[in-house]
Amino acid sequence: MRAFSRNLRYTAALAPMLLAGPAMAELDEVRFGVPAWPGVTVKSEVAVQLVEAMGYETRQNDLAVSVILEGLTRNDLDVYLGGWYPVQTEMVEPLVAEGEVEKLVSNIRGATSGLVVPQYVHDAGVTSVADLDAHRERFEGGIQGIEAGTGINTAILAAIDNDLAGLGDWNLRESSTAAMLAQAERKMADGEWITFVGWEPHWMNVSFDLAYLEDADGAGVADIDSTVWTVVPASLAEEDPQLHRFLSQYVVKIEDQNAWVHGYSHEDRPADEVANDWIGENLDTVAGWLEGVEARDGTPAIEAVRDLYL
Repeated sequence: MRAFSRNLRYTAALAPMLLAGPAMAELDEVRFGVPAWPGVTVKSEVAVQLVEAMGYETRQNDLAVSVILEGLTRNDLDVYLGGWYPVQTEMVEPLVAEGEVEKLVSNIRGATSGLVVPQYVHDAGVTSVADLDAHRERFEGGIQGIEAGTGINTAILAAIDNDLAGLGDWNLRESSTAAMLAQAERKMADGEWITFVGWEPHWMNVSFDLAYLEDADGAGVADIDSTVWTVVPASLAEEDPQLHRFLSQYVVKIEDQNAWVHGYSHEDRPADEVANDWIGENLDTVAGWLEGVEARDGTPAIEAVRDLYL
């Protein structure tokens, strides 16, 4: 089994240095823009290890989304695997329209977010946002939220302000994601009722037995569908057709990314270890991603990967 990669990482503070230099004309090195999100961190690491097996050098740059997108337009970065729609639509679409970047493939499809309840609460009849208010006392009139200012919190506050789905006298308890999940875990351990913000891919879907509520009354706090796009410079297809083909086929099942995030965030394992172990155990999936792709030496890319992992 291959040694874990050790990739040079930049912090957001180094962004000006990253963007100041001339763009590279050839892809001896593949440069990933990676925001500080667990799902994108491990998803990028899996791609990095496969690209390294194909014979490339790699670099993972830890940067804010706005800096990543600017880097792609300047050809200072080559790959961004975290184009979360609809949240980033207004950031990415103008760059696509101007021909500066390519929205290559939706690498996560059917992602969802919204209010969740423990499965035992769902089994008791709370299947929709509209069912919450009939059991207000059991929920203590509260919804556990995540960090203030996030899109889902804003939607919940709007539903409360407009008394949608009977939520007018409810409270949103904003906190950190970690604090929210710790509270949810305590409540579920005691069999108590709770509703909180959930989304997938995330490790909560592996560790907890949850049910996503249906939306009601146009509240916009459940059944929020999302797609995550791979974004690359518009020139990548011409500069490196093999890398472009791999990235266009790199589509991850939600269940796999849930498992990746569980290993990285919940079990506190290094991203390169999680990626390394998963690749070695899932070479059939990897073969689909690398179908028709050549390594830099002209051999089939999947053979180069198998040589390292078998």
